[in-house]
Amino acid sequence: MIDFANLKKAHLEQKQAIEEAVLRVCRNANYIMGEEVKGLEQELVEFVGGGYAVTCGSGSDALLLALMALGIQAGDEVITPPFSFIATSEMIALLGAKPVFVDISLEDFNIDCALIENAITPKTKAILAVSLYGQPPDLERLEFLARKWNLKLILDGAQSFGAEFKGIKDSLYGDVATTSFFPSKPLGCYGDGGAIFTRNGDLAEKIACLRVHGQTQRYLHKYVGIGGRLDALQAAILRIKLRAFKETIQRRQEVAKWYDGFLGNCVKIPRIIEGRVSVYAQYTIQTNQRCKLQEHLKKYGIPSVVHYPLGLHLQECFKDLSYQKGDFKKTEIASCEVLSLPMNPCLRKEEVKGIAQVIKEWFNV
Repeated sequence: MIDFANLKKAHLEQKQAIEEAVLRVCRNANYIMGEEVKGLEQELVEFVGGGYAVTCGSGSDALLLALMALGIQAGDEVITPPFSFIATSEMIALLGAKPVFVDISLEDFNIDCALIENAITPKTKAILAVSLYGQPPDLERLEFLARKWNLKLILDGAQSFGAEFKGIKDSLYGDVATTSFFPSKPLGCYGDGGAIFTRNGDLAEKIACLRVHGQTQRYLHKYVGIGGRLDALQAAILRIKLRAFKETIQRRQEVAKWYDGFLGNCVKIPRIIEGRVSVYAQYTIQTNQRCKLQEHLKKYGIPSVVHYPLGLHLQECFKDLSYQKGDFKKTEIASCEVLSLPMNPCLRKEEVKGIAQVIKEWFNV
């Protein structure tokens, strides 16, 4: 049986260092904020190559804090893709703002920048783009559009921490970029965790304040904020994992190359666009025979996951937005055809070859 994310094996590779770090936090009994969190934030800045990093309790918290810090409020509109995990649009709606959906490109499953200007209205305040499956969208084009229309640009990089666009980490693009440290993410902790990145020091200070209930100092509150701190235990674990993260990315990319080579032309495989570097949060193929292929894989003990089976414009929680089936045709095609195969840095070449052979067998290739 192949493990989809292989978290147990990943732990064993850094078992001693991680368990010693956890024990150190327990012995110090400093569980909230403190030196582990400060150390992680500095190391994250060093990894991405500049700016500021503010950690928080989850990827969803990161999005919420980013939107709050940028002043998004009730009645505002935020442009975002309908093909993403719900947190992207959910955080917009939680602030009373309106998610305005723009369809994706089937080339990279990210927002189609050519469609954005048609969705801009006087109420539009921001673009919240997503780096889906580990590959950034066209960040250069997005920054141009944001400047042209005087909009804020937020990147939901929950699946792409460590990815690059034209030689620069995607965390350094836009007004704010966010990420998630959910366990199965390329850089994952042992629970929930997230971070916000910005090149603006004042904005970083505001975000840091918002994550502790808007406090500037104990019991003095400048803003209405949230309880969005990262636990010291998770910070300590992430500091250990970050040390080997460059190698982890390289291993994920190697697994993807194996898939590319073994699968050949039997299914549509991800295209990494020139100038972009993916960290392969998922390895996602596209086929109009998804359900049958999933059943076939299951017979061989090969897990697979659909990211995502229903566009956000058709979710019941967004029915008040009055979108209809057919409004975002490429999202609906992707929702019916994408299938994520096992992807983790612990996969062996023979395992990837075996998965590809089972898929090719189904297509009689």
